[in-house]
Amino acid sequence: MCGIVGYIGEGSACDVLIDGLSRLEYRGYDSAGIAVRNSDGVIKVVRAKGRLKALEDKIASSGGVEGTSGIGHTRWATHGEPSEYNAHPHTSYGGTVTGVHNGIIENYLELREKLTRHGFSFRSDTDTETAIDLVEYYLMKYRGGPADAIAKAMVRIRGSYALALMFSDEPDRIWVARKDSPIIIGTADGESYIASDVPAILKYTRDVYYIGNLEIACIEAGKAVFYNIDGELIEKEPVHITWDADSAEKGGFEHFMIKEIHEESRVVNDTLNSVIKGENGKYIDLSAAGISDSYIKNISRITIAACGSAYHVGINLQYVMEDLARIPVRVEFASEFRYRKPVLDSDELFIVISQSGETADSLAALREAKKQGVNTLGIVNVVGSSIAREADSVFYTLAGPEIAVATTKAYAAQLAAGYVLSIQFAKVRGTINEDEYVRLISELQTIPEKIQSILRNKDRIQYFAAKYSNAHDVFFIGRGIDYAMALEGSLKMKEVSYIHSEAYAAAELKHGTISLIEDGTLVIGILTQPGLFEKTLSNLVECKSRGAFLMAIAPESREDISAYVDLVELIPDIDSHFTGSLDVVPMQLLGYYLGVARGFDVDKPRNLAKSVTVE
Repeated sequence: MCGIVGYIGEGSACDVLIDGLSRLEYRGYDSAGIAVRNSDGVIKVVRAKGRLKALEDKIASSGGVEGTSGIGHTRWATHGEPSEYNAHPHTSYGGTVTGVHNGIIENYLELREKLTRHGFSFRSDTDTETAIDLVEYYLMKYRGGPADAIAKAMVRIRGSYALALMFSDEPDRIWVARKDSPIIIGTADGESYIASDVPAILKYTRDVYYIGNLEIACIEAGKAVFYNIDGELIEKEPVHITWDADSAEKGGFEHFMIKEIHEESRVVNDTLNSVIKGENGKYIDLSAAGISDSYIKNISRITIAACGSAYHVGINLQYVMEDLARIPVRVEFASEFRYRKPVLDSDELFIVISQSGETADSLAALREAKKQGVNTLGIVNVVGSSIAREADSVFYTLAGPEIAVATTKAYAAQLAAGYVLSIQFAKVRGTINEDEYVRLISELQTIPEKIQSILRNKDRIQYFAAKYSNAHDVFFIGRGIDYAMALEGSLKMKEVSYIHSEAYAAAELKHGTISLIEDGTLVIGILTQPGLFEKTLSNLVECKSRGAFLMAIAPESREDISAYVDLVELIPDIDSHFTGSLDVVPMQLLGYYLGVARGFDVDKPRNLAKSVTVE
């Protein structure tokens, strides 16, 4: 969602804040602002609607903003329209507190009524202003200082928040509080940094502290002190970030999205090699994820909860795990999971998949599972994230920072992690023998090179996208694993090209949807499953007889399909369980090139945010 940056040190706070916010633009936003304290202790706030460039222009036209401490924010509207007066930072009614906020204050109307009764009035439509005024209210009423005022406000606030606050009488400090919305702190060389995501401060430090739920931090130049909500000191050790700083830059590519598609081969290889051990990769070792063979033997079923593309990974793995390991798998929308009073078994495994490890609905699903006492496993990409800390076990994907809003390489790494789990479950449960175990591991290790071979031939997809960029409705169809991939292909097209598209299990077309097929409708069929090839082909032919233009994604060994469709994209042959890692690449490329051809910003699609940290 929104982005937060903070700085206190000896340098120009304005420069650090603008630089940090520019590195968080991928998160999605509609306005931006900064608050900087000058040498006289006066806090100057500058805000602007629109892109960060509008804020920079406004700062320049005001003569600049001098000071060595400050906070900045990029806002994605939840309460109140995108506007300058709703942009952050906000200053409290009495002027003693200035702050920024990520998340949603669910009871802000109730709090606003309370504050109004005590003489407060409001200058924005946001829930954030209410939270900042509440801190001021407790500061003035109890005179206990910032830590006490923040803690009292945290007790009253319902919802999610990451707050960065400056107090008028605390010139050398910035305060931070957190519940269910991520925020980190970094220190280096007598300077301190605050950010909602690592890329914002990676240029300045690689050692960061992750603030836990319902914790408070006080930041001074080169120093950070942590408290729980009861005001007790907490000791924390910094986490060293191993990402190459260049991985958060475009590296010569036109967009982050196409760069990250090209990185899929590497991140799949890195994720696989983190757990495949032995000479020539002979076995899988999941001990680093906290998963032993005895652990696996005690699992009777699996539930996977996720959102968006991670949910599509879950659908894919449902087919793979059930077929290889013969274990029942259920896949849930994390956003719906806890609202239907779910029933979980004590001997099942609950898997949560999330790139950021902070997805609000996925985190809530994890907590519901833990409340019911089941084993939990997080598949996440961010070390120290909330899901990583709260799950019983964690499998880290090694995708590195993913900047484009539409996930590509993180999705690929999640699939790879799921394949590894499926094979190991099958081996331990005795549903595959040793020879098959080694063969499947060997097949996994061919995925990176096969992804590269697809990328070497991407020009045909670029040409097709330019030719078909005026499409209005697109249908993706497939069966089994191919249906799971159709879901992801359709989402990618919607996300970055804004073309209406839908995904269907191929046979379901006849149950109503085929009435929408007309002359020129683009239907994309995915046909990688040998036992389902002819059935899906027959569904495609039914569409063609009604005027559809057909595109197919199929293995190289089924080149004969070209006789039935208008365009075919062939992928290298691979064990049918793992085709998702390959056929997703042309679909990602198609979505990307369509978005570019239609003139859209594919890295920052409208209305979308990278990390969805609110419900």
